[in-house]
Amino acid sequence: MCGIGSALVDVLVETSVDTLVSCGLVKGSMQLMDLAAADAVHALVPGGLERSGGSVANSIAGLAALGARAAMLGRIADDRLGGVFATDMTELGVAFGAQPVVGAGGTGRCLVLITPDAERTMCTSLGVASQLGPSDLDLDLIGRSAITYLEGYLWDEPQAIDAFGVAISTAHAAGRRAAMSLSDSFCVDRHRAEFAELVASDLDIVLGNEGEMCSLMETSSLEEACALVRRPGLLVTVTRGAGGAIAFDGTDGPVVSVDAPAGVKVVDTTGAGDLYAAGFLYGLTHGLDLGASVALGNAAAAECISHVGARPEIDLSTLV
Repeated sequence: MCGIGSALVDVLVETSVDTLVSCGLVKGSMQLMDLAAADAVHALVPGGLERSGGSVANSIAGLAALGARAAMLGRIADDRLGGVFATDMTELGVAFGAQPVVGAGGTGRCLVLITPDAERTMCTSLGVASQLGPSDLDLDLIGRSAITYLEGYLWDEPQAIDAFGVAISTAHAAGRRAAMSLSDSFCVDRHRAEFAELVASDLDIVLGNEGEMCSLMETSSLEEACALVRRPGLLVTVTRGAGGAIAFDGTDGPVVSVDAPAGVKVVDTTGAGDLYAAGFLYGLTHGLDLGASVALGNAAAAECISHVGARPEIDLSTLV
């Protein structure tokens, strides 16, 4: 498995809904901002836990923890946070060989504000992660990867769009599959036409939550959204929070639905979708059927939301 996404360092801070309102933030959203603006928010909620992050990076870390051979493509700067990201990923068993960029801005970081209801609101400064382009791709690695997993958030950056096209073409030329996370309903709103075109013609696997899928298909009904997105050759999975997750392929076959594990205390939803993706994609690449892949995704997400942060605190391979 190979992931292409934003190489970020997460700074996780617990705060109140009132603080979000005072900062002009929408609870549960991801907002891009420059470093000065992010620092201003962070000044209101000092401290925090630093961990390597980024949506697809979290999924790739989860895949490695499950026992998969996993690699990550992304950009970091030659600074302290770049070192944090590279060290964390390497220690988790992820192949990450990006050379730090010198003198072109800082490593991206994401301030994750966790409210008492366990919802997370993200203030993201992409730094050099926003400069990811075709020259950052390892085409041989993509050609050897069973699935190349793309991060929808990156669609905000023009050169990253070019990188997506090269990555998808390279994967398909090698007989491999390309997958993408829809990332965030606000991200879908910004790029609906482009995402819809990708889903309709270029991608092999799409992952998203209920809100993102409904936004993509411009309907409030998940059932209708699933009917609209379905096409031959496309595998879709949709997470539904406490409602578990569903998956279906492009045929007229049934929609597979698996309940979420019972009795899980929700502490922090940061990375829940990312770890679901890790479990689901592990299943697809290791011979599990669709139902078992969804169940493994649910189990990985359940472990993630039981503690603060998007990285597992148990040996995820025991879930397999």
